Amino acid sequence: MLTNADIAELIALRHDLHRHPELSGQEVETAARVVHALGRAPDKVVTGLGGHGVAAVFDSGVAGPSVLFRCELDALPIHELSDAPHRSAIDGKGHLCGHDGHMTVLLGLGRVLARKRPATGRVILMFQPAEEDGSGAAAVIADPRYEALRPDWAFSLHNWPGCKLGECWLAEGAVNCASVGLKIILEGKTSHAAQPERGVSPGLALAQLIPGLAALGPGGALGPDYRLATVTHAVMGEPSFGVSPARAEIWVTLRTLLDAPMAALRAEAEALAQSQAQAHGLRLSISYHDDFAASVNNPEATRRMADALDALGIAHSAGPLPERASEDFGRFGAQTGTKGAMVFLGAGLAHPALHNPDYDFPDDLIPIGTRLFAWLVRDILG
Repeated sequence: MLTNADIAELIALRHDLHRHPELSGQEVETAARVVHALGRAPDKVVTGLGGHGVAAVFDSGVAGPSVLFRCELDALPIHELSDAPHRSAIDGKGHLCGHDGHMTVLLGLGRVLARKRPATGRVILMFQPAEEDGSGAAAVIADPRYEALRPDWAFSLHNWPGCKLGECWLAEGAVNCASVGLKIILEGKTSHAAQPERGVSPGLALAQLIPGLAALGPGGALGPDYRLATVTHAVMGEPSFGVSPARAEIWVTLRTLLDAPMAALRAEAEALAQSQAQAHGLRLSISYHDDFAASVNNPEATRRMADALDALGIAHSAGPLPERASEDFGRFGAQTGTKGAMVFLGAGLAHPALHNPDYDFPDDLIPIGTRLFAWLVRDILG
């Protein structure tokens, strides 16, 4: 397992990663830091996977299952508010979701595996790009080289403020919602503000779409029929008192607990936008962004994770799962032949929330996460 020297070095590595955040799809230097930290320990390293992803393979040389552990490379476009010496060195960017800590847990597991390979099968450490915009897991899986890496088991963790430090939330079934960003653009014709009748303004359509879209997904209890539509951005015209506007844009996030109901919610949102555009003589364009599938924990993988937590004496419960937030790890478990599960590792009851400007990953979680994953390796592969 990890020595005290390992833990000190891993904390220093986490702090270095924290100081140099890169956004989704831009993780060139982060991937290079990961490859350097892995050194020559893996039997194989695949780079540029699905963008800037890195896969490190530790192979026993004996036939057996493949077990994948996944973390994320990307940071957020948020200015960090911190006095810590390791605070972000890049203005407007920060590791404010803990991906720097998740990477470090896998690098800790790499140290354990370098000293003792699994008895059978192989372990794949997957450093995935672009989780924050939902594109990374899909891109990795679409990469032709992924087929040779396709695992039998896939595990991940996410630190979680609001859960006691070092304890866990774990449940089978849906644990994170599906979501997608819908961008609606309405275009008409400008006119002088004194003669609005000579133009075609999107104002009324925009005013009706905001409550109309929200009504499609009122939220409520997180059951199979759960739907939530959240208007996140709206803008119309130019900042001028003399021009009646021609263009409006509205962004809405559509959210369902499971993947199947999302198609109906998308169709209803599109139909509403089309009806408003037609009613007001506007041109309409629609596009989708940040597309996340639901994350669903496989029962058998969840049981393996629970057994590991019990063996290590780590307290766990279902907590408030499922969560409304989205996570693209579920795409790995949705692949044929792969059983996947994610666990939520407590960052502390009063810890700043994820995506808050003062959030920082708790270093105490690094050895806990590494021990958990190392136990799963020995349990499944020996």
